[in-house]
Amino acid sequence: MATITSNNACPDFGPSVKVLKSTGQLRELQTVLRDVETSRSDFVFCADRLIRLVVEEGLNQLPYSPLSVTTPTGYGYDGITFEKGNCGVSIMRSGEAMEQGLRDCCRSIRIGKILIQSEADTREAKVYYAKFPQDIEGRKVLLMYPILSSGNTAIQAVQVLKEHGVKESNILLLSLFVTPHALQTVTEEHPEMTILTSEIHPHVPVHFGQKYFGTD
Repeated sequence: MATITSNNACPDFGPSVKVLKSTGQLRELQTVLRDVETSRSDFVFCADRLIRLVVEEGLNQLPYSPLSVTTPTGYGYDGITFEKGNCGVSIMRSGEAMEQGLRDCCRSIRIGKILIQSEADTREAKVYYAKFPQDIEGRKVLLMYPILSSGNTAIQAVQVLKEHGVKESNILLLSLFVTPHALQTVTEEHPEMTILTSEIHPHVPVHFGQKYFGTD
């Protein structure tokens, strides 16, 4: 049996940072997405699988209420239902890769978009476009951005959401790969936001967006 070694070693960023439990399946997906020899079709297939895992765990972080239902055989069942008032926001363009994974789990969820690009000379993140549900200030927001390298883009996106009335504690950032540097930067700037990722590693697949959309 092969031994799987985890390279997730990182400082403790506190309870607001959550990492998926490392499994053989998860590590294989992470490996395929990093491999320079991976074809685009295999890349998209594995990326979509990893996105689904992160989204599913993200949904586990949302609030729910008790719900009692009657089964087809007439028996009662005490279950739960997710509370209404959730939405997704993707940071364009790479964040759009995660939209379908969210819709596959929540068919009617509303999704907004933010376009942020870095200035060529200063590398400062600048907002070019933002469109959200009108009542976003009262919603839990699943902010989607697959790769956190520096953290600058995510910081700016959260600031835009806060300017639209969203509470920082109501934002859950879903990311596939993050660097320790980005985590430290983002959590220092927005300590009340929750971050969920599949892996924390100093080297992340920054080619993700280009490979996924075929623009590499």
